[in-house]
Amino acid sequence: MIEIEHLTYTYPGSPAPALVDLSLRVNTGEFVLIAGPSGAGKSTLLRCLNGLVPHFTGGTLSGKISVEGHDPVREGPHVLSRIVGFVFQEPHSQFVMDRVEDEIAFALENAAMPPGEMRVRVEEVMHLLDLTPLRSRKLETLSGGEQQRVAIAAALAFRPRILVLDEPTSQLDPQSAEDVLQALVRLNQEWGLTILLAEHRLERVLPYVDRLVYLPGPNGRAPMFSGPPREVLPHIDLTPPLITVGKALRWEPLPLTLKEGRAFAARMPALPPVQRALSVPPRENAPLLRIQDLHFSYDHHPALCGVHLTISPGETIVLMGRNGAGKTTLLKCIVGLLRPQRGQIWLNGEPITGQPPEKICQRVGYLPQEPDMMLFADTVMEELWTTLRNHGLQHAPPVPPCDLLVTLGLEGYADAYPRDLSAGQRQRVALGAIAVTRPRLLLLDEPTRGLDYWLKQQLVRLLRTWKQDGTAVLLATHDVEFAAQIADRVVILSNGQVVVDDQPTVLAASPLFAPQVARLFPDTGWLTAEDVMNAYPIGV
Repeated sequence: MIEIEHLTYTYPGSPAPALVDLSLRVNTGEFVLIAGPSGAGKSTLLRCLNGLVPHFTGGTLSGKISVEGHDPVREGPHVLSRIVGFVFQEPHSQFVMDRVEDEIAFALENAAMPPGEMRVRVEEVMHLLDLTPLRSRKLETLSGGEQQRVAIAAALAFRPRILVLDEPTSQLDPQSAEDVLQALVRLNQEWGLTILLAEHRLERVLPYVDRLVYLPGPNGRAPMFSGPPREVLPHIDLTPPLITVGKALRWEPLPLTLKEGRAFAARMPALPPVQRALSVPPRENAPLLRIQDLHFSYDHHPALCGVHLTISPGETIVLMGRNGAGKTTLLKCIVGLLRPQRGQIWLNGEPITGQPPEKICQRVGYLPQEPDMMLFADTVMEELWTTLRNHGLQHAPPVPPCDLLVTLGLEGYADAYPRDLSAGQRQRVALGAIAVTRPRLLLLDEPTRGLDYWLKQQLVRLLRTWKQDGTAVLLATHDVEFAAQIADRVVILSNGQVVVDDQPTVLAASPLFAPQVARLFPDTGWLTAEDVMNAYPIGV
């Protein structure tokens, strides 16, 4: 059992609390989803459960926390780590060893577990999370999603009574996310494991949880909601497409699964399929970026195998594929962080293959999966001005920094220390740091990680505005709902090769990457909740 009474916590130097007078009770064996806007305190709440807050962070905490009869504030992570398994947002931040199998076994070895039992547990979790083929791989050669599965496996191997996961599917492709969630369901139902999971992509998690806890946001003025998902969802605005459509069309009871939603959709008046208007520039224009026959391998493991791709000015291409398909590798080759073994890359007709990253980044903005790699300054505003000075643009910023912070929803954090912010806020700071120079080409790797639904809409609007000025965007994502909103073209990689290069409607035909609306209303050409709203008068 977890009991929290009147918990208030403030980070050191912060002008306002991250959590305000929060009370919550979680029963043994519950599967609980923690949701809320970016910066609402979800990660902070989870870290209170094993004592990382306040033992690691410092700050001021009041109220009472009890976890299985233990006090995390008094006993700290040393004691609570044996009861609460924790998986962080950034999996690499909790790695100690170099190889997959060694990392999973590390905590067991530290606990002096007999070798026979340790081997059984390691094999068990590797099989559960499909890591057996990767057992000898170096962690640094894995994709972000593969690293996330290793972090989950390492936490599960210790067989904690409570498992806490902070956005565990944020870097996983849809199939890998489904596999992980099914594994968590089995652990919850068959082992009685208590699970608390924070997530922004509610569409992935809602069908599996017993309870939804919604934190209202940083201002704390709105009430916290806690209860069965069907009771909480009508009271909140940040909802996935299925719930958004169901609320708008007054479907009762509110469907939580696509199967439930399809029963309602089948009763809606039939409408002819729509032809989505294409906003792609003419392909006969000279491409801004051209990639020809690109090859790259990690330690003789092929990651890219003859990739061909062109991007025109003002075009937004969404790069999709399973974890390990080569998406991040392709972006790193373009920006010069990796040197391809074969092939050529041209930017505006100039060959850039093999050029140093600092030269390429004068013309290309690159946002990696780990936003902390981009953060060096003492304040959020200074991050933007540092970029401008490095490009010699401090006297004539292409985008006024104050305006950009407003667009990114960061106007209240201009003087904040970037690394003290939530993951979603740090992601937006890093995006601002590369976008403030208005590069003609943006490379974005999982840009919606840590963003709530409202902030994703803001990002869509921002990219569409820049698109009108000719900015091209190549973004890698597992967020199929975001892809459906933003893409001019969808490129799908598999085993390092381009297997699909087509219009966004190709997503509707994919059993893996189809968005919720395409599954609800097949053969209509609809991909987003907005498409449904435009087709049906509210309340039909």
